[in-house]
Amino acid sequence: MEARALARYVRTAPRKIRLIVDLIRGKDVDEAKKILRFTPKRAAKLVSKLLKSAVANAEHNDLDAENLFVARAYVDQGPTLKRWRARAMGRAVQIKKKTSHITIVVKEREEE
Repeated sequence: MEARALARYVRTAPRKIRLIVDLIRGKDVDEAKKILRFTPKRAAKLVSKLLKSAVANAEHNDLDAENLFVARAYVDQGPTLKRWRARAMGRAVQIKKKTSHITIVVKEREEE
């Protein structure tokens, strides 16, 4: 059985969040929390909050919190906000503010 947490329309580019998500994929939840705590990136705080939510969802579904690991973690691109900035000689350039959808799935480890 698995539990998941989803954060949509996060105002950070997917490329930046994927760097953080790649660090925790496949790790135990406790180890993933430690990695996120000491990662000096703004996105680490967002992913840490989402991981805690996934663990809470798992506990609510009667999964053992001690045996959980990050089964899947991925980032999809959300809609892009398009803005304009004034430039020299009356021109304007487009600024693209990207958004992300983050998904974290936790599972219970199989006892051998």
